[in-house]
Amino acid sequence: MNIERLYSILQGPHVTEKVTDIGDESNQYAFKVDTRATKKEIKQAVEQLYDVSVENVTTLRVKGKKTRRLTRSIMEGRKKHWKKAYVRLKPDDRIDFTLEIN
Repeated sequence: MNIERLYSILQGPHVTEKVTDIGDESNQYAFKVDTRATKKEIKQAVEQLYDVSVENVTTLRVKGKKTRRLTRSIMEGRKKHWKKAYVRLKPDDRIDFTLEIN
């Protein structure tokens, strides 16, 4: 798989309280991914970019929330739909998302 496709598949880590708790319990991490990406592509991208071994990938589509603006007239819209991937790593692998700032 070419490098440009790898970087377009993974759009970034998805870090929340729930994901942090899951990560501590079962060595899982969550990523925002391209809506057209398959589980196989996500697995390859994580393994190559983070140099870890992936055991399992679970994906789900997240519906965008409704939005409203109260101005002179009410404007309604919707945020974009996106895809989330939970990636379980082998027991001895870890991914560190923290940055060291000098």
